[in-house]
Amino acid sequence: MPSRDDQTYEQRRQQIIDGALEVFARKGFEKATNKDIAQEAGIRSTGLIYHYFKDKADLLRQVLEQHAPILQLLNHSEEMMSKPPREVLTALGQAFLQIVEHRSAISAAKVMFGESARQPAIADLVNKIGPTRGVSFITMYLTHQIKMGTLRPINPHAAARTFIGSLMAFIVMREVFPQPDAQNLSAEEMVATTVAIFLQGTEHPNVE
Repeated sequence: MPSRDDQTYEQRRQQIIDGALEVFARKGFEKATNKDIAQEAGIRSTGLIYHYFKDKADLLRQVLEQHAPILQLLNHSEEMMSKPPREVLTALGQAFLQIVEHRSAISAAKVMFGESARQPAIADLVNKIGPTRGVSFITMYLTHQIKMGTLRPINPHAAARTFIGSLMAFIVMREVFPQPDAQNLSAEEMVATTVAIFLQGTEHPNVE
């Protein structure tokens, strides 16, 4: 059982993460200050943030890790390498689309996408935390499955982006440029359809 000090540490750390998410959602990464985050988190000292996080970039990384389930799933990437494509792709798709259930996370993503388009340094930071890891794992997984004979000999780099691109398009059409039919389409149905279409074109014909 965690000691009281450990519990207090984790509670305070969580306060800062939650506060940072709200501030990033309103102001973006670049304009968010430690003062803003401290006020939102309900802590008196801005310097206390550095007791829990190395810098603002580390704080952003922790915010994304916690509120983007796909990044949590990628921490267990080795365990997924030998599992069948339908199981792995479904798990990845479901984890990726869980973001639509968290309004603050969606708001933060919108703001940071805009920032990334204007600020290459921010784009590089966000890319290293999320997109690069996700695409790299899917590419590596597909490459392994091709070697195992489970999938056809296709370009894994292109295939990985084809898969994740379908899910990205769903988020954009639902959250950025809202379309009525996209609002009525569940994340579960979108994932199931994407996986079915993807495997129809990539699964080796000898696989039952």
